[in-house]
Amino acid sequence: MILIGLDDTDTLDSPGTNQLAKAIVRALSDHWICVRIVRHQLLVDPRVPFTSKNGSASISLLARSTACRDTLVQQCQSVMQEWYQVGSDPGLCVSDHVPAAVMEFGRKCCTQLVDQAEAFAIAATHGLFLKGLGGTNGGVIGALAAIGLAATGDNGRVVLHGEWPDDLSGIVPAERIRQRGIDILDEHTGRPADADLIDVGKHLRPNRRAGRTVLFVRPESSECGTQRILKAIRMV
Repeated sequence: MILIGLDDTDTLDSPGTNQLAKAIVRALSDHWICVRIVRHQLLVDPRVPFTSKNGSASISLLARSTACRDTLVQQCQSVMQEWYQVGSDPGLCVSDHVPAAVMEFGRKCCTQLVDQAEAFAIAATHGLFLKGLGGTNGGVIGALAAIGLAATGDNGRVVLHGEWPDDLSGIVPAERIRQRGIDILDEHTGRPADADLIDVGKHLRPNRRAGRTVLFVRPESSECGTQRILKAIRMV
């Protein structure tokens, strides 16, 4: 498994980091299999510069037989440079290993202010590729945090689940969601939810919890004939 972290790649008038992550996955698809793209929520604080809600993104990949890590890094940088927006401060992190210190850094970024020096020091100590690609390079903080949070398996909203198309919206059969390896859980109890149909909203956006991809739903239900409908909940 190899992890890519991205942050601070957009402006208010440009496509967001999630869209850039999907573009990177497309560019790498000949040699790498997408496991998932996850959005991670970092600290929201007036002292932290961010475009909208201070989210970073991680990409988890598995190598095909002809994959090369050095080429992957070059391709990621190339796509990010093509997408560069004046006023953004993008950062890129790539690693095939994530030590506990990087996971702790990710958790810290969710609740505390950190600076670039700390991010670069941790990356250098543990041999992770971390680079700023424009502006103030401030995105290196969120890029490193994204890798740490992804490695915990317990954080974030899944933007792209494996190589499944992002095509589920509105009311869909619960079984179609389960077929993708996504567990449907009651929002309050955390137990498997019994439902025939799930209203996923505009897009299917499950979460990562305890190493699983899960979709939380509300216990309040409605009926469609004899079928039970539950409402999906968007969680960070």
